[in-house]
Amino acid sequence: MKDYTLKAKEAAVSEIQEKMQQAQSVVFVDYRGLTVEEVTNLRCKMRDAGVEYKVIKNTMIQRAADKEGIEGLNSILEGPTAVAFGMKDPVSPAKILVDFAKDTKKTEIKGGVLDGKTIDVDGVKYLASLPSKEELLAKMMGSLNAPVTGLVMALSGVMRNLVCALNAIKEQKEA
Repeated sequence: MKDYTLKAKEAAVSEIQEKMQQAQSVVFVDYRGLTVEEVTNLRCKMRDAGVEYKVIKNTMIQRAADKEGIEGLNSILEGPTAVAFGMKDPVSPAKILVDFAKDTKKTEIKGGVLDGKTIDVDGVKYLASLPSKEELLAKMMGSLNAPVTGLVMALSGVMRNLVCALNAIKEQKEA
């Protein structure tokens, strides 16, 4: 029986380690005091953003982090811990959890991991303040589109002036 639980624990640690490798960012949060409805709403927001949200034992997280070479999680991994793995966007888990913590005033951000380095609560809040990948792409596309739009407007102005000049010449000859 002991072998089975040990193998199951090793498999769980390996799964957490794999998620840490694949994730662009990881955010740790204290989830105490949340109702079932609040947790369900949070999970839906996470799922829609491509973020995996799980409650995991601190010792399992610590073992996976040790295998990944991530240091400085000892002070973060105290008390109940839920983990948000940002698979698609490094900003999404931080943004969702910081907004959720402001709205509910029940959860507390503990810290996170970005690019294999531990970040504190202020680092997570700063990460949440950054624009998401979609927002950055939209701004970039707008910036790329602006010169083309300016060129079209300039060319249409030249054409409009040419038409006005030709119209004036036509009216002058008719008079």
